[in-house]
Amino acid sequence: MPSRPPTPPFFHDVDSHDEHQDDGSKTTLGFWIYLMSECICFAAVFASFAVLRGQTAGGPDAKELFSLPYVAGETACLLVSSFTYGMAMIAAERQKQSATLRWLGLTLALGLGFMFMELHEFAELIAEGAGPSRSAFLSSFFTLVGTHGLHVLSGMVWMVVLMAHVLRRGLTQANIVRLTCLSLFWHFLDIVWIGVFTIVYLSGVAA
Repeated sequence: MPSRPPTPPFFHDVDSHDEHQDDGSKTTLGFWIYLMSECICFAAVFASFAVLRGQTAGGPDAKELFSLPYVAGETACLLVSSFTYGMAMIAAERQKQSATLRWLGLTLALGLGFMFMELHEFAELIAEGAGPSRSAFLSSFFTLVGTHGLHVLSGMVWMVVLMAHVLRRGLTQANIVRLTCLSLFWHFLDIVWIGVFTIVYLSGVAA
């Protein structure tokens, strides 16, 4: 009786197969293309806000609603999280798994802090009668800031999944490529938030 053919190596170790077939450059290129589509999405939401920011329908405007010190705290959480993620990538490139997970955990904690502050701000505005249905200005504000917040939330979910991958398989080439893609996404969200802080909050309060 002929012997059973051996199981192809692909089924033994998917990550190992990926490492031999692709160094991650194609994946990273594809992710850059995805980020360009996100730029178009955010550009449309920013444009809508720019058109509607003066349409308060007799309700409160940015000067009455926003507290720059509070928003500066949100901004600090997100910007520091960009630094901590950078440290996680340095540790990953040096194959320091424990340090990578610690820095990712700190990044996640800062992201949670940002989300808590943002949701608290939304809750206070709605409690004051300044919800998204109050005026076109507030509708565009909640849409813009909420869209960014949803992206941050998705980034944190992705981060938890990658931390589980690293715990299970270690810092394989495939996992480093995944961490690199999330790094691009996380830094992109920081850049978008700087735009939100400048256009929505800073210019709104200073106007």
